[in-house]
Amino acid sequence: MRDGILTINAGSSSLKVCVYTLDGAGGDLALHVHGVVEGIGNTPAFHGDDASGNAIDETVLSGTERDHKAVLNSVLEWLHDRKDGVTPRAVGHRIVHGGTRYDGPVRIDETVMGHLAELVPLAPLHQPHNLAPVRALWARSGDIPQVACFDTAFHRSQPEVAQRFALPRGLTEQGVKRYGFHGLSYAYIAEALPAYAGESLADGRVVVAHLGHGASMCAMRGRASVATTMGFTALDGLPMGKRCGNLDPGVILYLLQQQGWTAEQVQDLVYKQSGLYGVSGISDDMGELLASDDPNAAEAVALFCYRAARELGSLAAAIGGLDTLVFTAGIGEHAPEVRRRIAAQAEWLGVRLDADANAANATTISAADSPVKVFVIPTDEERTIARETRRVCGL
Repeated sequence: MRDGILTINAGSSSLKVCVYTLDGAGGDLALHVHGVVEGIGNTPAFHGDDASGNAIDETVLSGTERDHKAVLNSVLEWLHDRKDGVTPRAVGHRIVHGGTRYDGPVRIDETVMGHLAELVPLAPLHQPHNLAPVRALWARSGDIPQVACFDTAFHRSQPEVAQRFALPRGLTEQGVKRYGFHGLSYAYIAEALPAYAGESLADGRVVVAHLGHGASMCAMRGRASVATTMGFTALDGLPMGKRCGNLDPGVILYLLQQQGWTAEQVQDLVYKQSGLYGVSGISDDMGELLASDDPNAAEAVALFCYRAARELGSLAAAIGGLDTLVFTAGIGEHAPEVRRRIAAQAEWLGVRLDADANAANATTISAADSPVKVFVIPTDEERTIARETRRVCGL
């Protein structure tokens, strides 16, 4: 039997699981099984790959599952019954919010769970789903170590001025500050970047654009976070699939005080009815919007690219210039037109793309004479979770 690590990344309507095998002390982790369940809450469907990269055609779900707990139990049963000789010795979870208390991965116990449950109001669409599998595993396999790996932890290296709002100090002391998110993705890129750019560039002035259904950008120096676009919650910064991004707080006051909206209506607006979906009135999928001839779809794409280019300028200011730009995540890795538009608005920073390389989704897409090197690097949050879990558990 080989030892392994199980990673769980639970979203609002999805569940992603991976099993990694341990290749000896100090060795890297080998991906053994990868599976995703989508459509939780409606009609969940599973797809995945085995250690050889072959699509898994085994029966994983019974067809009766509707919620996260039922889906997780079915997936765990399937993993347990697989005759492949791998036994998970620890479980790593993506937890979106670690607050001010946690600046790195931590083994989960009841005290930690209590702290993380207190943060649910700061990430209402993510935190409850992140925490649910922990309790499900306690009920099922209470002795297996579980580790929380935080999306906020990577950004705790930021200077205090980058984390502060211009609010009374008492609120800051209560935890009302800029946290930043997508830290597991940024941590992976920071570790992987030297293999693409070399040590010197990787340690220089870098901006990473994590562009997906959830989107943010991060400025790094010395491969540590200096500034990022998301703030107190995962609503801030760029427009996203259905989230609004940067918004004048006066809009919220106006809706509450003058239009008579409830807090629940406002929450639904900013988390589920805005972003690409709200502007286009069509879809929250960038691919669909790029293919559409509807002018509202075109406006949604233009706004997304405009905001990304503006944030790129702001982040470059925070690190004193720009040496390297990295695109990652679903849109960042697979939408050449979005990269082209952002780059075109950042020519003043020295960003110039090779049109053919960009169209081909090549790894290096900057022109030969571009002062700024531009890369497309697939992110791997699950591998980051597995590495951190291994370290915490001493495996």
